[in-house]
Amino acid sequence: MRDLNAFVDLYSRVLGFEIADDRRESAAPCASVVRRSVRLGAVPAWEPVDPSTRYVPSGVEIVIEVEDVSAEFEHVQATGWPLVEGLQARAWGLTDFRLLDPDGYFLRITSAAP
Repeated sequence: MRDLNAFVDLYSRVLGFEIADDRRESAAPCASVVRRSVRLGAVPAWEPVDPSTRYVPSGVEIVIEVEDVSAEFEHVQATGWPLVEGLQARAWGLTDFRLLDPDGYFLRITSAAP
């Protein structure tokens, strides 16, 4: 993770996770967030990562199921966080929208399966 503050900002302010552990100012910085049964943790990258040689979304997708995907979409839009794709009904019967986290991880916020 290049920036723990950006990680905490996206997952707490934009996506509604609660901060579960915040040790950003410690000698061994880390942070974790939780939302229902989803828990994500982050530590700083040990070495600088050149984004031109390592584009994270080319193989990682984090899917977060929510009860009201339209309300989640409106909230994320109101924060100004950039979207990769807006709210769309998918051929497989779910509705979702997509964005990237500060390190380029691909997030799909989706309605729960029926």
